[in-house]
Amino acid sequence: MTTPRTRLGVFAVTAMMAVGAPALSGGTAAADPGTGAAPPSRTTTASRAGTASRTAVVSRTDAADRALAARAGELRKGPWDAFERPVVTAGPRGLRYLLYRRTHRGLPVYGGDVIVVTDGSGAVVHTVTTGQRAVLNVATVPRVGAGAAAAAARAGLAAVREVGTPRLLVHATTERPRLAWEVTVGAGTDLAPKDRRVFVDALDGTVFESEDLVRYGLGHSYYNGDPVTIQTAGGPNYFVMSDPTRPSVRCDVGPLGITKSKMGDDWGDGTPASEETACVDAVFGAQKQWDMLRDWFGRSGTDGQGHSPPARLMPDVVGSYLSGWVALGRNQAGTKWVTSLDMVGHEYGHRVFLESGSGWSGSSGGDGQEHQGLNESSGDIFATLLEHYVNHPAALDEPDYLIGEEVDLLGNGPIRNLYDPAQLGDQNCYTPYTRDTGPQNHWFYLLAEGTNPSGKPASPVCSGPSTLTGIGIRKAGEIFYNGIQLKTAPWNYAKARLSTVQAALTLYPGRCTEVNAVKAAWAAVNVPAKPGEPACA
Repeated sequence: MTTPRTRLGVFAVTAMMAVGAPALSGGTAAADPGTGAAPPSRTTTASRAGTASRTAVVSRTDAADRALAARAGELRKGPWDAFERPVVTAGPRGLRYLLYRRTHRGLPVYGGDVIVVTDGSGAVVHTVTTGQRAVLNVATVPRVGAGAAAAAARAGLAAVREVGTPRLLVHATTERPRLAWEVTVGAGTDLAPKDRRVFVDALDGTVFESEDLVRYGLGHSYYNGDPVTIQTAGGPNYFVMSDPTRPSVRCDVGPLGITKSKMGDDWGDGTPASEETACVDAVFGAQKQWDMLRDWFGRSGTDGQGHSPPARLMPDVVGSYLSGWVALGRNQAGTKWVTSLDMVGHEYGHRVFLESGSGWSGSSGGDGQEHQGLNESSGDIFATLLEHYVNHPAALDEPDYLIGEEVDLLGNGPIRNLYDPAQLGDQNCYTPYTRDTGPQNHWFYLLAEGTNPSGKPASPVCSGPSTLTGIGIRKAGEIFYNGIQLKTAPWNYAKARLSTVQAALTLYPGRCTEVNAVKAAWAAVNVPAKPGEPACA
């Protein structure tokens, strides 16, 4: 980072909405001695009425409900816990990911979510163990009010723009669960946001955990050919650059977010400094990312529920970041907009990561903020997948394993290198408390291409065999994507390894080639197996 404004980052606030449906509870318990209330009853979460499609979802949910009830002890489910109706996200090969959000005495539980994976027939193939560390028995009456929690959360942040409404929850990713206020604070400016998610102890008012929501780093069509086809709205004469077929995909301009519009439907002039041309490239990339998620992974939009954020051109920003929108600035020289295919794919990839699994990647104590590097690396991987999906010729933003080479962000060419991250100052090899993008990026290249792929760059290993054979980028992408659907907080390298091993087992049952390749690539970047890692039979 050369100036406070230079970044390649991410900011998102994802609300966990309560679902008005009966709760699922496993086991039987006596009345709560604190309130006298009866414990939650054992019920299923889906109605059996509706269309044939709805019936299939009900059947799938019923099977998942039974799996949760059967594993209540392993999932540390206490008598005052319940699971809300699941959010269902599609995956490739007929897989579905059912995210169950946990409540404790009616309050949401951070870290208590559970993910159940079903196959095309609706049968349960995997249940993700929770990030919750202990059975909960937490009092739900705060001693510290919402106002005091908001004041504690904003302390230490300059230029606070807004403080979100504090949300009372049970924080359960540490050995000692506690009642807490979750507060999102918006600080800084649109050009240099410093937004933070803060947990405040609801009994003593101390801030015990926080997560920066903006990831700083080096952060006709110009990049994608002339002409290209993009989908816009309006007509017969007046058009807006907003896609009616992909909800929320559009190009806005400036801090106020004015949607680009004009008479006629002929956009841009193909020059690198043109604002309208930049919008063409931004919308083209967002539309292709949507299509790739649908065609390769069965996902609808970046959130999995049929929506993606709008792109917004920010002329005074050097780099790009994800806020409530995808903010795309210019390179440091001011000669090009940061709207190449990989830069757009990187920021939209962040949204996929944040909207996968249980959402927030989180941090608690011993993981050393490993989730930050895993989050940022995920944007690089989705950017790389997008380039390979579009498959431009060499004269354009061709498929490779470099990020940002076309925009020349700081005048030094690319800002990331997946086959040899150390070439650009990142780590090739994992060490405890890694916060770097490098090890996961390196793992992905080794999984997809191996150490000495024909016609592509060679890649070193940190340990183990000096020669690895890749399984192809499409398979590697499927495994990575399905791995992050199993994401629970706190997210770290050990969990990333375990989830991708499980994803390979689920995607390729009865085969060991892919599973062993996943393990070998992780071992090659020094991420070891943990006890309990499944073997391939």
